[in-house]
Amino acid sequence: MVIIIGIISGIVTSLGLGGGAILIIALTLFLGIEQRIAQSVNLIFFIPTAITAIILNSKRKIIKWKTAIPVIIASGISAGIGANLATQIETITLKRMFGGGLGIIAIYEIYSLIKNKKTYHKE
Repeated sequence: MVIIIGIISGIVTSLGLGGGAILIIALTLFLGIEQRIAQSVNLIFFIPTAITAIILNSKRKIIKWKTAIPVIIASGISAGIGANLATQIETITLKRMFGGGLGIIAIYEIYSLIKNKKTYHKE
């Protein structure tokens, strides 16, 4: 089961669809792993995926480094702060925050889909 979850999450991540969310959900729901542990696994899982993406996209010369460097630095600082806060939050609160974040993303994606569909049909 762990291997299947890893493969599915890796495929989804490689498509740029946020495989980390799938990984966390699968680990907590199907394997009963605590939310904090699942999020830690996700962070570790992200490292080789990110390095691979950077190498491949750098070879294709499609990374705008002037934009990427500040984003990388800000993301690293934010991840450190977030990881520290996550260790201090109760598990149930962490689950609710994660679910709320996924809900916001889902609403945004649905809104974008509807907006783009309307724009597409007007042309």
